[in-house]
Amino acid sequence: MRKIIHIDMDAFYASVEQRDNPELRGKAIAVGYGEARGVVSTASYEARKYGVRSAMPSLTAKNKCPGLIFVPPRFDVYHEVSMQIRQIFSEYTDLVEPLSLDEAFLDVTVNHKSNPSATWIAKEIRKKIFETTGLTASAGVSVNKFLAKIASEHNKPNGLFVVLPENAEKFVESLKIEQFFGVGKVTAKKMHDNGIFTGYDLKQHSENSLVRLFGKMGHELYLNARGIDNREVKPDRIVKSISNETTFLQDKDNRILLTVELYHLAKEVFGRMQEEDFPGKTITIKIKYADFKMITRSKTLPQKITNFRPMWAVAREMMKQVDLSVQPVRLIGFGVGNASDETGNKQVQLELNLF
Repeated sequence: MRKIIHIDMDAFYASVEQRDNPELRGKAIAVGYGEARGVVSTASYEARKYGVRSAMPSLTAKNKCPGLIFVPPRFDVYHEVSMQIRQIFSEYTDLVEPLSLDEAFLDVTVNHKSNPSATWIAKEIRKKIFETTGLTASAGVSVNKFLAKIASEHNKPNGLFVVLPENAEKFVESLKIEQFFGVGKVTAKKMHDNGIFTGYDLKQHSENSLVRLFGKMGHELYLNARGIDNREVKPDRIVKSISNETTFLQDKDNRILLTVELYHLAKEVFGRMQEEDFPGKTITIKIKYADFKMITRSKTLPQKITNFRPMWAVAREMMKQVDLSVQPVRLIGFGVGNASDETGNKQVQLELNLF
């Protein structure tokens, strides 16, 4: 039986800004840029009460929360704090799989403290994070990554939730289908159209039925509906690409405005590249037109991208080649990939029977 912990920092970027600037504490803030083509990177819980969410256009966020304060991101600070947190993780296990600066899986089946209780370890990690950084974290504890991740969302912010092995199936049955990892709005609607609203509803479908409805994802859904997830915690997890996109409230056909939006997306992606130490070399632009036709344009550079200016110069030239005469643009995206061809090494884990 494995013992998996999922740690999720609470509104990480916004919490760091509130920690470092007392005037922002208790106020609705968004990390990002407030201009017309800006995008929210993350929002404080005070702002989330108004419906402000990450990746939301700044104008939409302002309309939802008129008093919203925008704070420019400081990725170097976030990276530094993230390294402090990862150092805490390493005190307990070498099997740490970071998903981003503010989120990670830990396999503590066998741990450096020789402690048989994953719940105790999660409590101690959250305590140490707060003592070291002044920030709160939420944790989920269970027998696999799927259950641990959903559990970490159960008592946010600053909470801990444990899904015991004997309770796993009933816990999954009670979930709304939107809580399943990888189920977005489009998939959720398709599920609703087929009478699937909860984990219990999902469990009534055969594996063949789910594959027929949802393709390869159907296999994973079939297992998850039964609380099963066989994925290992991989400490050498490789980020294959970093991207960002925005959907306009009104379709755009002005090349200047689209280029400005692409610039902000590129800045955000480059910031995340620095966070993840991800020097990719393939630049991709995505365009979805008003009629939902989608095109992509990519260019691979001879050298890895380590500076924003040459990356943006290439992206800007690529944007000039996009045809805007056919349809106005509904969505624009920017991404960087092709960082490495290497694969992480799998590690063998011993198992304990205690949970």
